[in-house]
Amino acid sequence: MSEENVMKSAKRPQGLGRGLSALLGDVAREEPLTPTAPTSPSTKAIQSIEVALIQPHPEQPRRHFDDGALQELADSIAKRGVIQPIIVRPHGGGFQIVAGERRWRAAQRAQLHRIPAIVRDFDEAETLEIALIENIQREDLNPIEEAEAYRKLIAEFHHSQEALGRLVGKSRSHVANLMRLLDLPAVVQQQVIEQKLSMGHARALIGAPDCEALARTVESKGLSVRDTEQLVRRTKTGAATPNRQRGATPKENDPDIVALEQHLADILGVKVDISYGAGGHGVLSLHYSTLDQLDMLCQRLSGERI
Repeated sequence: MSEENVMKSAKRPQGLGRGLSALLGDVAREEPLTPTAPTSPSTKAIQSIEVALIQPHPEQPRRHFDDGALQELADSIAKRGVIQPIIVRPHGGGFQIVAGERRWRAAQRAQLHRIPAIVRDFDEAETLEIALIENIQREDLNPIEEAEAYRKLIAEFHHSQEALGRLVGKSRSHVANLMRLLDLPAVVQQQVIEQKLSMGHARALIGAPDCEALARTVESKGLSVRDTEQLVRRTKTGAATPNRQRGATPKENDPDIVALEQHLADILGVKVDISYGAGGHGVLSLHYSTLDQLDMLCQRLSGERI
């Protein structure tokens, strides 16, 4: 959703999951930019604010800014100006960015002294919610940044995975699967951030023995996600695991079992392993990394409403 559309949204209702436009409120009546910015933080008009008075939010979900893309935006802004205003809130003696840090950075490169902005008086939770939604809707966040934003909203503001899913228009399993990426070693997470590994590769590596070495192998050999899954399964098969039954059949050549594992993982939002032996006996393993995930699994298995 563009901020132009945001300015045509309805009055703000209460409750989580109401969307970016609802959080921003009714800013439909725009006024022309003036050389002197209004001082009242409650105004809903677009203001022209000095770039030097604006600071980024330290907890902005987006951490990685592609230098080439940023320079392209700066070149465009130098020619045409900032078309879409950023969103800020009063902070200290100036303003703090709620949404639009990339445009603010590009405006600095273009040596603009003022930038159009909408000033709203948001609290900390609303600021993080809007920053998260805006970045996700623009597909600006890498999977690790998105997962970290979810974790922060859960840890500091006590949002559930289901509520976060409604907030960003994603499924609860999507939120859970992304948060599982944070169980990976920092080195592997960095490979995801730098797009050396895809989210599919990263999910396959979760819980793998010697994960960092496997990630290096995947990157150096350019393995596909399916190849990575098979590599991880071979590594796990060779490792001693107390839960594996004697005579259990390796499933790397059984696409039905692999598909079933993936299907259950997508539904439950946790890693699923299935091993089986003679006579139809086997083990179904559900892996969780947080108490929230364990609680969710217990509710699912007991039939209680989540």
